[in-house]
Amino acid sequence: MNERELTFIIVSLILATVFGGFLGQMIGDYLPDGAVKTLFQKNLEIGIGNRGISVNKIQEPISINLYSISFAFGLLIKINFVSVLMVILVIIYFKWWYI
Repeated sequence: MNERELTFIIVSLILATVFGGFLGQMIGDYLPDGAVKTLFQKNLEIGIGNRGISVNKIQEPISINLYSISFAFGLLIKINFVSVLMVILVIIYFKWWYI
């Protein structure tokens, strides 16, 4: 596997995660209340902020103020059922055709 194929696989996995999260949220918005709606809309949030690494707690980003320049750093990853499903489908696709 060359560098170009590896880059393509990584970008495809990131896009599958983003598209899956968006699709899961959109489907969940139109479902009636119940277990299926919870399955589509429930997120696992993993992030880095002021209090270090946390799971399921939205935090403020780490900020550094240097008078005229201010930096902020934070990362929040939201994983839901459809994003995991899309990543699995992309892995199966690449295993079938490329690997």
